[in-house]
Amino acid sequence: MDIKEIQNLIKFVAKSGASEVKLEMNDIKITIKTGSEEAVAYAQAPVMMQQAPAPLVAAPVAAAPVAPVAAVENNNYITVKSPIIGTFYRKSSPDKPLFCEVGDTIKEGDTLCIIEAMKLFNEIESEVSGTIVKILVDDSSPVEFDQPLFLVDPS
Repeated sequence: MDIKEIQNLIKFVAKSGASEVKLEMNDIKITIKTGSEEAVAYAQAPVMMQQAPAPLVAAPVAAAPVAPVAAVENNNYITVKSPIIGTFYRKSSPDKPLFCEVGDTIKEGDTLCIIEAMKLFNEIESEVSGTIVKILVDDSSPVEFDQPLFLVDPS
């Protein structure tokens, strides 16, 4: 089972509403627990009996795959990428308006979104002026470092 399959499994479990799923296959054990707003998965490879101890793989896996960016007809668009790993939010709270929409004109320093990382809410500000062409991430979705978030037309 490769990382893409594990990420797709995590996304499926998170959307299903299940609180915990355990999967054991030949040489892999996976436990996916959802609780707060994001899923965490732990994968463990079997420990081989050798003279030198085999490395144990038990690392948290990101809760969603990085969304592929479709080919853009206009290469003049600027991609705003995530500076950190966390959860992407389009507004500061459920009862507040969205920071930006497709078609909105933004200027340098405008807040585009919030990324929550370790219970800290980080405002992501635009480094360019222009018009929002596309929002590449769904609200409340986990994002990776350097993952594309917005396409901006600077003209």
